[in-house]
Amino acid sequence: MSTKRIFVLNGHPAATSLTKTIAETYVAAARKAGHEVRLTHLHDLDFDTDYGFAGYAQNKPLEPCLEAVQADIEWAQHVVMTTPMWWGGLPGKLKGLFDRVLLPGWAFDTRKLTMGMPQPMLKGRSARAIVTSDTPDFFFALLYRKALFRQIKGQIFQFIGLKPVKLTHFAPAGKATPDKVKKWLGKVEAIAGEGA
Repeated sequence: MSTKRIFVLNGHPAATSLTKTIAETYVAAARKAGHEVRLTHLHDLDFDTDYGFAGYAQNKPLEPCLEAVQADIEWAQHVVMTTPMWWGGLPGKLKGLFDRVLLPGWAFDTRKLTMGMPQPMLKGRSARAIVTSDTPDFFFALLYRKALFRQIKGQIFQFIGLKPVKLTHFAPAGKATPDKVKKWLGKVEAIAGEGA
């Protein structure tokens, strides 16, 4: 098995969470398997989440921590994001990070269009999202048609060129038993060991 450079983003805004435990479990298992790993916790980043402009004609300078996130994505061969699902979407601070970091001229090229869509600029990297929610998987699929997964995969990761994108869902997370969490973390360790 070849080793990879892996960037892990814990997308939970709180200092302690199951999402953070999942991210740290992934990192430990990936490093044990020989992968080179960088880890960033969203709660450690201090930045303005509001891009603040209509369109991209104006430029808002990036805070140093956001420049570091860009550098970690550029460095990585595989990007892993752990996040809870809140109100059917991403936590506001995580969405704000994407609003600020995934910019034209760096993540996508609006000067080169294919069927009206910008050219992705971060090709050559794969990705995985590990999502926790209180919504059971059955309802997530049947009622909501896995809308958040479609957003993460198609409208974020693939939009900027990350392929393939794999998705993992752990639910219901809010009242998960210790045995259930242990099982989930075992799955995370197996995924991380493969660098997937």
